[in-house]
Amino acid sequence: MNIAKSAGAAFAVAILSSGLGTAARAAVPRANIEAGMDPAVAPGDDFFRYANGGWLARTEIPPDRASWGTDAMLAELTDKRTADLIAGLGASPTTGDAKKIADYFASFMDAAAIEKAGLAPLRPTLSRIAAVTTRADLAAELGSELRADVDVLNATRIHTARPMGLWIAQDLDDPGTYAAFLLQGGLGMPDRDYYLDSSPKMAAIRTAYKAHIAKVLALAGIKNAAAEAPSIFDLELHLAQSQVSRADTEDVRKGDNHWSREAFSTKAPGLDWGAFFKAARLSAQPTFVVWQPGAATGLAALAASEPLAVWRAYLVYHALDRASPVLPKAFVDEHFAFYGHTLSGTPVLRERWKRAVDSTNDALGDAVGRLYAERYFSPQAKARVQAIAANLLVAFSHRIDGLDWMSPETKTRAKAKLAVLKIGVGYPDRWRDYAGLGIVRGDALGNSERAGLFEYRRNLAKLGSPVDRGEWVMTPQTVNAVNLPAMNALNFPAAYLQPPLYDPAASDAENYGAIGATIGHEISHSFDNTGALFDASGRLVDWWTRADLAHFEAAGAALARQYDAYRPFPDLAVNGTQTLSENIADLAGLSAAHEAYLISLGGHPAPVVAGLSGDRQFFLAYGRSWRDKTRAAALRRQIITDGHAPNEYRADTVRNLDAWYAAFAVTPGNKLYLAPNDRVRMW
Repeated sequence: MNIAKSAGAAFAVAILSSGLGTAARAAVPRANIEAGMDPAVAPGDDFFRYANGGWLARTEIPPDRASWGTDAMLAELTDKRTADLIAGLGASPTTGDAKKIADYFASFMDAAAIEKAGLAPLRPTLSRIAAVTTRADLAAELGSELRADVDVLNATRIHTARPMGLWIAQDLDDPGTYAAFLLQGGLGMPDRDYYLDSSPKMAAIRTAYKAHIAKVLALAGIKNAAAEAPSIFDLELHLAQSQVSRADTEDVRKGDNHWSREAFSTKAPGLDWGAFFKAARLSAQPTFVVWQPGAATGLAALAASEPLAVWRAYLVYHALDRASPVLPKAFVDEHFAFYGHTLSGTPVLRERWKRAVDSTNDALGDAVGRLYAERYFSPQAKARVQAIAANLLVAFSHRIDGLDWMSPETKTRAKAKLAVLKIGVGYPDRWRDYAGLGIVRGDALGNSERAGLFEYRRNLAKLGSPVDRGEWVMTPQTVNAVNLPAMNALNFPAAYLQPPLYDPAASDAENYGAIGATIGHEISHSFDNTGALFDASGRLVDWWTRADLAHFEAAGAALARQYDAYRPFPDLAVNGTQTLSENIADLAGLSAAHEAYLISLGGHPAPVVAGLSGDRQFFLAYGRSWRDKTRAAALRRQIITDGHAPNEYRADTVRNLDAWYAAFAVTPGNKLYLAPNDRVRMW
């Protein structure tokens, strides 16, 4: 889970007075609180399994999933609801976004038409690649492939194997303007470590990937596919060698590199950057933020040194692989065989309607989200979540006041940042306009390509415009949440605000332990090792005193060591540095949520529900929120590429809170026990 940030102290105090009606909802059935537990496990030895062991024992991961748990179950429910909404539009709506949604979904679902069309819809792209006969042609082709297809939750990575990615976001040095961020890309596998790691498991995946490349080319009728696959892989290997690690990518100070457009020819020689930027519609952009300079330099050098025939083969392969979801079945199956089965361990391809929902959401997310929010997220639900968020803001303010290690100067700046946090709950204030997006029933590939280009141009249009802090980067039907540190803004989509994370029928203790900790997590991202680098305006600036920063970094190092000790595989441990930002947010968010829960009681005793104290309800709800089973291949991939630790270790964050020890009588003999001085306290 990735959680968001909040709107303002004055708003918080105003909502706080409304209260949440604790006593009126005390009668929660025991099954809602304790279902899925394993009481045979000592909570102080393995809190994740104490809270979830019964569920783990009786639950199988569905065959079309790499993992299964709270978030996946909510996503499954949301997909079904979304599919029903689309079906409810009727067979042929005649106008507006409803027609675009219905036509897009129907086109993806028409497997027979896609099979009949074969590769014909991709021929213009393949012909354009075949016409690359000079280095200038290559630069133009690489530039034309630039898209704003950045992974929202990991904004310094791109989803698809395009040579570079574009992210239009607030300039870190000039918060009132948008900047064009260029990001490393070009790899068909998830991360550079898949190319560089010498372990036997990674070597086996590389062998499988080379075979996958050859199979995709062969399916397209390319006769020398087996001979071209190794050279395509080698080109990607060279790209990977120039790229930076996930941990370095998350270091904002290393990424904030402003290059003038003219500087590219000297800092990254070898690529005709003029042709590149012209094809990318960026000729008028005077400066860029090059997040990984080595990757830009490496790409440019390879553009000059690698044979054009190799580049053409590489571009053809990736055009085919990218388009696979809307190509004939043989391409779909091969794409799944590598990305679904080999990389994630998933046995069975997801049903076509589920993939159609995903694709429609990618293309017309806000239009679908508007339908979803109107049907499934009431004003009452929004108001209650806002009230919980308000108490979290008050708790954070109290906690800042109570820090004995933080100087008054830094406290003032921290509270100024807290006061301007913008918390979006459920859905955005303004919906996107899709009037310029052309959707043609029966043209599945064309619809997907036009949607990507539409989103790219929508992002380009931001350049030179005032920054919109109200813009959402998630759709209402997304099961997740996010903090945008430079924007001082949080998004909590409607689909995320469902049981068990948020349950109108549950006790306050449970809701604060689940969604409250999530809200706290996202608020705290404004003050974690990354968020703490941005001031109240979103400017990248050192606003801590040296002594304060030293204390904070020491606490962070202690937390990183705690996570370094978690070893899911004999040959692979959690990377405490790579996951530090999220681990800090988990700890700070849980601590603040517990205090916010106490605030919500208004000085009254916590209601006992099904024999459980308020604190037990709170911590069990937190542990249950991380309920998850993940296939080994997917877990390994997560540890290598993700900034989040595996869920079971996130549940064990409780070991740093004194209240957890008291609630469950945890003693020095328990495995999770930490001596008071070893418990990490961040905020």
